[in-house]
Amino acid sequence: MPEQHQRTVEHEIEIAVPAAVAYRLIVDVENWPRLFPPTVHVDHVERSDREERIRIWATANGEPKSWTSRRRLDPDNLRVDFRQEVSTPPVGAMGGAWLIEPVGGDRCRVRLLHDYRAVDDDPEKLAWIDRAVDRNSTAELAALKANAELVEDGTGRLLVFDDTVRIDAPAKAVYDFVNEADRWSDRLPHVARVSLREDTPGLQLLEMETLTKDGSTHTTTSVRVCFPHERIVYKQIQVPALMTLHTGHWLFESVPGGVAVTSRHTVVINEANIARVLGPEAGVAEARSFVRNALSTNSLATLRHAKEHAERDG
Repeated sequence: MPEQHQRTVEHEIEIAVPAAVAYRLIVDVENWPRLFPPTVHVDHVERSDREERIRIWATANGEPKSWTSRRRLDPDNLRVDFRQEVSTPPVGAMGGAWLIEPVGGDRCRVRLLHDYRAVDDDPEKLAWIDRAVDRNSTAELAALKANAELVEDGTGRLLVFDDTVRIDAPAKAVYDFVNEADRWSDRLPHVARVSLREDTPGLQLLEMETLTKDGSTHTTTSVRVCFPHERIVYKQIQVPALMTLHTGHWLFESVPGGVAVTSRHTVVINEANIARVLGPEAGVAEARSFVRNALSTNSLATLRHAKEHAERDG
């Protein structure tokens, strides 16, 4: 057998929160899409007090990927070990650990360890993994620091809200309308241009040019994870200027005679751009109102057209 070359790397950062707070954020994987830029969605497959299996959808060098990992939780030593069960090429195998170390006062150091090898020990594939691990680890640790400290700042930059519409049609017909985003420029008046790539079934890369009320356009890029006829979760990896984060989901719940469709948005306001976008007198409250109105308007327009389409043809 050819020799297998394994790489071992480490990244770290110091955070102005207690070690226990950082540990809880790392353990709470369902919050990772809000916490870590590369993470799109995480589901628990199995879980117990000290061990769990999780399915992760994330980007690596801008490409959507998915894998299942097994994690061992050690709250006594503030450590989480992880190992991918079946890695996605070009990764042949990957594992590592999160280590959280108190450094005095209400501060801690977070170390992120990785060990990995490439499929067929290919040097080009290994270099690709090197770049992805370095980019993602750096982004994840910076985001962990920012978001851990954001939890404590109480400025109201985090915004979460739902819009729900009842549709008198089967869930499948409405799901198909939302899933078939490549047809939105023909179906939705606020969508000027759309590009949809789905190299892996159910894992989509969506680029969309959206019209605003003043006639201008802005471009967003999202990764979407699709669970047929039940839900579509997404994360924007290219966001408008007033946001540092935008995740969401479309949830399809069967009700007597039809389906209730909920569009949820989770947003973090980008304070640095408020004055440039909304004027020097605007603050976080005005930005929250502006963003909520814009996102709700587009979501409800999408659901209104989905309702018309599904009730007519579904």
